[in-house]
Order: sequence, then C-alpha cells, then structure tokens
Amino acid sequence: MQLPDYHTHEEFQNRSMKLKEIRELGIDPYPPKFLPTQTSASLLHKYAEREIGGSEEAEQEKTEKVCLAGRLVLFRGMGKNAFAHIQDSKGRMQLMFNRDQTTVKGFVPTPELTSMKFIEKKLDLGDIIGVEGFLFRTHKGELTVYVKSLTLLCKSLLPLPDKHSGLADKEIRYRKRWLDLISNPEVAETFRLRSHIIRSIRKYFERFDFTEVETPILERTYGGAQAKPFVTTLDALHQQMFLRICLEISLKKLIVGGIDRVFEISKVFRNEGLDRTHNPEFTMLEAYASYWDYNDMMVFVENLFESLALELFGSTQIAVEKEGTLHTIDLKAPWKRLTMKEAIKVYGNIDVNPLSDQELRTLLKEKNICDPKEIDEAPRGNLIALLFEETAEAHLIQPHHITDHPIETTPLCKLHRDPASRKENLVERFESFVLGNEMCNSYTELNDPELQRELLVKQAGEKGDKKTPLDEEFIEAICQGMPPTGGVGIGIDRLVMLLTKAHSIRDVLYFPIMRAEE
Repeated sequence: MQLPDYHTHEEFQNRSMKLKEIRELGIDPYPPKFLPTQTSASLLHKYAEREIGGSEEAEQEKTEKVCLAGRLVLFRGMGKNAFAHIQDSKGRMQLMFNRDQTTVKGFVPTPELTSMKFIEKKLDLGDIIGVEGFLFRTHKGELTVYVKSLTLLCKSLLPLPDKHSGLADKEIRYRKRWLDLISNPEVAETFRLRSHIIRSIRKYFERFDFTEVETPILERTYGGAQAKPFVTTLDALHQQMFLRICLEISLKKLIVGGIDRVFEISKVFRNEGLDRTHNPEFTMLEAYASYWDYNDMMVFVENLFESLALELFGSTQIAVEKEGTLHTIDLKAPWKRLTMKEAIKVYGNIDVNPLSDQELRTLLKEKNICDPKEIDEAPRGNLIALLFEETAEAHLIQPHHITDHPIETTPLCKLHRDPASRKENLVERFESFVLGNEMCNSYTELNDPELQRELLVKQAGEKGDKKTPLDEEFIEAICQGMPPTGGVGIGIDRLVMLLTKAHSIRDVLYFPIMRAEE
C-alpha cells in the first residue's frame, strides 16, 4: 500500500524518531486519560485583579492545585528556566519550567538527559501536554503556571502552520478546519456563537410550547420545495431513496396527527450550486403551528430575531459589512412590510399591474436575467417573482417582510383571503430579507386537499429540475384533516452569518463542501 505524502515530510520523520525514543524511555506518549481541573480562561479571570507575586505568596498558592492541559504553541529556553504557552479550548496560558523543580511523568532523569533536556529535545510545538503546579506573576506581571509536573498526552507527528504567517489560505482553512481552529482562535469563537444561537432558538420555541421532533432524512419521495435532490439506493429493500430537500412534508403529517406546534432543526440537502450563501448540505429550521396564519408567523419571526440580537449584543442594532459598505441593521420589531408588487414599484420603479405578460417578458429579457427560453415558458407569477429578484432584493438591507406572492411560486400555500388579491392569484406567503438576503420563508399552509392535489399534479408535470414527484401519501394525510396552520422555514446558516458578521456560508460551517483535490 502506498504511504500518504506526509510520510515523506522531513518534520514527520524527525518527530517519528523522537516518538520512538520516547517509547524506548518507557514513557507512554498517548496515555488514556488526564483530568485538568481548570482552563486558561477560568484562571485568567479568577486572578485578573488578585495579587500574586513573591516566593512566599507563590508558596501559599500551592494550596490550590493548578492542573491544565493543552497544545504546546510556544517554547523558549532561558537557561535555568524555560517559558512556554499552551492553548486549550478557552485560550492561552504561560508556563514556566524550572531545571531543578520540574519533572516529567514516567521519565527517569539521567546525567545525560535531565527533565529539562527531555522537554527541550523531545517535545515539539503541537504536542499536547498536561501540567500541574502553582501560579505566580513574572516581573512583567504575566500570570504564569510554575510547572512542577509535566505529562505528555499526545506526541504530534506533523507541525502546525507557521506561527508568524498563520493559516492564511482560505481554501486550506475550509478543508482542514482543525488547523484553522488551532491557528485562528476567533474561528472557534464563531462556532461557539453558532452553538449559542441554536440553543437560544430552541429556548424561544419552547417558550411558545413547540415540540421539537426528528423526521427522516431518507425519503421514498421528495417534496416541499423546488430543488434537485441527491439520489441513493436502499439495498435492503432494493428501492431508490432521496436525501430530503426540506422538512415540510413530514412535519405537516405530524400537524395532521395532532401535534399542534412542532419544529425541527436539522440538515437538508439540495444537489445544486455553491456560492457565498449556498452549500448543498445546510441546516434548516422549520416550524408549524396549528390555528396560526402567516401574519402570526411574521410577528413570531421578527420577535425571534429581535430576542437573539438582544441576548447576544444587548442591542437590536448590529453593524455588518456587505461588499465594502458598513450597514447598521436594526432587528427591532415590527419590521417593514411590503407586498412583492409594492417592493418592485418602490425599489424598481415598475408597476407590474398594467403590464401584459409579453411586456413583462420583454422587460426581463432586456435585463438579461436568465435564459430567454425560461422567460418564454414562465407563467405570469414567475415573471413577477423574477422581476422582484432583479429589481428589489438587493435593496432590502434593513429587515423587510415581502408578502403576498403569486401562486405559481409555491403549490403548498393557501390562496389569499382578500377577494381582490385572490383574483390576482396571490397566496398568503412572506419571505423575510435582511442585508439583501432571504432569511426565512413562511405560508398560511394550504389544507384544502382537492386544491393541494391539483397544484402538486401541475408541479409534477413541470420540466427540468423544478419537476417534483407527486406525493400521494401527503395528499392522503391532508384528506384526513389538517387544521388551519402557519408554517415557517429559516436557514440557520444564513442567520448565523448575519449574527456573526460572516462573509461566506463556509465561515459558519465546520466542514463546507469543497471540490476534491487533485
């Protein structure tokens, strides 16, 4: 079997030799357990204003045992003493090793190889160590652990990125996230914030008596959105399966089953393109509430965003940069509301009502938005939606709810209750936008089984990637009675991008999809 390229790396060979020597000294370089009792952050916080100085005070500190573990990221010898930094999940701490006082667990010193020489010669940056000792402050006032005992916890065989240049290559950072997390502490903070945001969302939904559920990732048929699925085969049953493209259908079946308020935060998969705001595998929140409509969901969503901003920043205002311009976004409810047609008129200066279908097609072709053939085949509602995307979306910097979409944009939404809007074939749908990006999609859900079947049959007959198979089981569930329901879908990754001020979706995914390396 051919060995991987890193086996020829000079540093790998040098460290492998050290590993062999360490084992020959009777030391286990990969012990099974070590229990640190503090973190760098907890010690730095606890002793931020507490005086620790001379030898007498240092001796008194021995009453509290200091026990840390982390990755060795800096080392400098200074004769009798050597100073180092270890990095744990919370930050960095300075260590001091003393020639006469520091011991290495499992190592028996000799005149030729003292404990200090072992530390200097056998350890490398990147090794994971555990240390025990007491605290003191250096002459410069830096809180430092005086190491009495060192335990080697993991001998690393490959070096970390260069300490001066760091890990600057974005592609390597995305491919090898573990190196990114080691080299760039602010990246770890972004992902801690992501975790915090998801916890806060769950608490918000729990306050309103929503039940969190898990629904299947593998489905016999797919639906709920217009997207190309990933296809696989279930060998045990000899049948084709799909990775779900959304959570909607399964959650609505639970609404039919009597779980009145339900939500799920989980992965969905769409076999489509990658760009700054799209990844084929992404995290979606979907929620459904019996006896609500899209107006209730509008209030619910804007209050969710407001509460997240207040919890994270103590303010509803956040400063976010987009394309070189700094914007101060105010997430305070209520948000501005415009119908799709109003948004086109306000931001595109176009009144679509008096325009014929052919005039809309000519206008879209002049703007060179998409394939002319697609424009020629699109019904009026889709032409209006395309015009909205071209003329209005980029202007929705401050939070907006865009309401009352054409029926052609979705087969799962209830027709508008207002007679004039119903006559125009509008549905009770809104999309929320912040910083020009769609943040959520919501309907008053269609629960008329006859109309639902008619619309899904029509969608199943469409051409290309927008064709979606007819899900008879879902229609059967609706036939057995679904109450009036409001539903919403929120892209968690885009929400995290907004609240962490990330430029790309890849910055908020631990392992984004990347092209295979040659």
